[in-house]
Amino acid sequence: IKFKNLMRGSTIENTYRSGEKFQTAMIEKNGAQFTYADENGNHYFMDMETFEEVAVGPKIMEDVEQWMCEGMEVNLVNFKGNVIEVVVPNTYTFEIVETEPSIKGNTAQGHTKPAVLNCGATITVPGYLETGEMIKVDTGKKEFLSRDNE
Repeated sequence: IKFKNLMRGSTIENTYRSGEKFQTAMIEKNGAQFTYADENGNHYFMDMETFEEVAVGPKIMEDVEQWMCEGMEVNLVNFKGNVIEVVVPNTYTFEIVETEPSIKGNTAQGHTKPAVLNCGATITVPGYLETGEMIKVDTGKKEFLSRDNE
């Protein structure tokens, strides 16, 4: 059986006899809204139910920090009263804030280019997209999905 340490993220594998019982870890997921980050790398969220401010340290934010935008709704995973993971939406709409201008004639050949999003992340987008456009992004795969026409 494989076990994952929820606090450190490490995994161990042990063998046990059939019929042995284990205590289940009680984890909770709470909806929260990202409000701001300070100069020390701490990120602050507002709990959507209690409206309390929740601070999350830089170590927990390492994998998702690039996707954080002010006002983004996320899930905070809690274990024993501590936030152990921040789960960003699988797909989210971002604005392209910087990219190369599109070149005429490169729309059909599958031309791609890097683009910086309003959250700070850089992804590869099709060549026909311009600065200022709203796009849907798969945050897990770090891929462009489509234009957001809403």
